[in-house]
Amino acid sequence: MPRNPYSRRLFLQQSVAAASGLALSGCGWRLADVRPVAPSGDSNKLYLYTWAGYTDRALLQRFTQETGIEVVADVFDSNEVMLAKLQSGGGGVYSIIYPSDYMVRRMRDLGLLVPLDHDRLDGLDRLFEPYQNPAYDPENQYSIPISWGTTGLVYNQARLGSDPVDWDYLWDNRSRLARRLTMLNDPRETMGAALRRLGYSYNATDPEEIRRAYEALRELRPAIASFTTDAWRDRMVAGDLFAAMSYSADAVGVEEENPDLRYAIPRSGTSLWTDTMAIPITAPNPDGAYAWLNFLLKPDVAASVTETLAFATPNRVAYEQLPPDLAENPSLFPSEEILAKCESISPVGEATAFYNRYWTLLTSA
Repeated sequence: MPRNPYSRRLFLQQSVAAASGLALSGCGWRLADVRPVAPSGDSNKLYLYTWAGYTDRALLQRFTQETGIEVVADVFDSNEVMLAKLQSGGGGVYSIIYPSDYMVRRMRDLGLLVPLDHDRLDGLDRLFEPYQNPAYDPENQYSIPISWGTTGLVYNQARLGSDPVDWDYLWDNRSRLARRLTMLNDPRETMGAALRRLGYSYNATDPEEIRRAYEALRELRPAIASFTTDAWRDRMVAGDLFAAMSYSADAVGVEEENPDLRYAIPRSGTSLWTDTMAIPITAPNPDGAYAWLNFLLKPDVAASVTETLAFATPNRVAYEQLPPDLAENPSLFPSEEILAKCESISPVGEATAFYNRYWTLLTSA
């Protein structure tokens, strides 16, 4: 059965539904720019603000059947969009949001998240040990992990004739890859890959190291067809692209659509991302929010999400319930040796300005 019908970072395309501004209520989620009615304190309705593909109709319907709470899930396409909406006051209707690891830190420091009452949560002890006390949110004070994964390269083995084992492959084969490669539309991820290739940290703050990463990417620029987080999928399945920087969950999805496609985690290291669930400080339905957190902490629910949407689960008991083809899939669950070389993306403070400056120069060239 095909899994992961939506990209991990897939935003709704500019479709007729988008133009009309209609909520896609039949799917259980809708466009984030559809303005929801201001919250009225209705404890029987729960609004989520999430990545597309993190919910489906079956999941929402099961929650409603078990709790009596109707769910509406709005979607965003980047952490920055989500943050901006909450900061502008447009997120007052949401009781659950889905920030990534580094954004949890930032939102915590901005006072935008509710400290979680662990007495109201059931199942934190079922998480893998590293996720019971993650570096981005010690002891899960403000968030609960929902999924994790790596960033790497999806490639067409038949087209390339060789396997890219590290980031160096892109530079060494840039003539062969000319206009047949895409990189993520994300400055921290794409510049992070160049930093890692040069032997630096994904979270480099030294201006000279960041400049060198930019110069390396400028050298690679003629091979890059575009910077995109999602639009590579159809072209990759069709064989038009030879390689694409992607998230592991997306890779598992396309591997099932074209048997020539493979996913490689660069052996020198890459980013290790975690997406979470949190309660914003303006949540109108905190009781419903805790009900949702507890629902997703159930092992059978977490396992079904992994089976349906192809996300690696941080829930140890859920992992033990997965069928072998998923539990033993190295694209989703890499070895400890590989994970030891990966880094979580962290805030870089004032160095953010250097990343943004060089990113603008790179993408506008």
